[in-house]
Amino acid sequence: MAHGERHAEERPGVWRYAGVSIGAAIITIALKGGAYRVTGSVGLLSDALESLVNLLAAIAALGALWLAAQPADEEHAYGHTKAEYLSSGFEGALVLAAAVSIGYAAVRRLIHPQPLVDVGIGLAVSAVASAVNFAVARVLFRAGRRFDSIALEADAQHLMTDVWTSLGVIVGVGTAALSGWMWLDPVVALAVAVNIIRIGVDLLRRSALGLLDTGLPTSDRRTIIGILEAERSAGVQFHALRTRQAGARRFVSFHILVPGDWSVQRGHDLLERIEARIRAAMPNTTVFTHLEPIEDPLSWEDTRLERRPSGEPRSRE
Repeated sequence: MAHGERHAEERPGVWRYAGVSIGAAIITIALKGGAYRVTGSVGLLSDALESLVNLLAAIAALGALWLAAQPADEEHAYGHTKAEYLSSGFEGALVLAAAVSIGYAAVRRLIHPQPLVDVGIGLAVSAVASAVNFAVARVLFRAGRRFDSIALEADAQHLMTDVWTSLGVIVGVGTAALSGWMWLDPVVALAVAVNIIRIGVDLLRRSALGLLDTGLPTSDRRTIIGILEAERSAGVQFHALRTRQAGARRFVSFHILVPGDWSVQRGHDLLERIEARIRAAMPNTTVFTHLEPIEDPLSWEDTRLERRPSGEPRSRE
């Protein structure tokens, strides 16, 4: 028995948010690129390169969200929601590539320092770009939580990191210009590169965990177990609870053991009640249940992912 609620294709607003992210990235690239050209600061160049990564990541997120929204078909019976993990993984790879480019430019500037010009104008333009990123990041965070979208959450996290990075660059470049310590500009850029590497590694880790069918968070599992425990009695037990997440969709499966003399209708009603409570507690959840007679010893052995072939000795566990 399997039931779900609110499919991924019923999230049309997600695409709109990805479009907002693309527009913001184009604006910030123009602003930060202009700030770099005005000042010649490698710190501001690093900031502009990160915004370029934001644009590529937003385009990838748009494509992934479109694919994730496609309905299930014969070849993809469980839908396409895992496409969002590909987007966040791609963004993680882009972030690491940007970090390498920033580090290379910073090392060159350390070896061959250059004076900064028109710093005030450049930093003001960079500050405006940061304000744009902050506003868009807040919108994407809310949308990501609303739609359970890892692609939008990854994009929002990256934009917020960009905001903090930009603030650090503004302080560092401003200090370099006021103090005359030109080495401070590339040092700030190297610090940006290190921070970007951390974000990239985290995005790749989250994507890998999703593609590996990682189980639901502990809080979700506690919710499920609480619902099952409420139905447990002398004649009703459960086991073989398994969970996983695929983008916005959660999958939960378990076995319910009931007295063998129950009618099919009575067992069906019990499963329907349990499934409805789980879906109400956790939207976007598909629940798979299996009804078994509690008196049959085989019912208690049917807990592993791969069931023991018929004829093999029964487990004593």
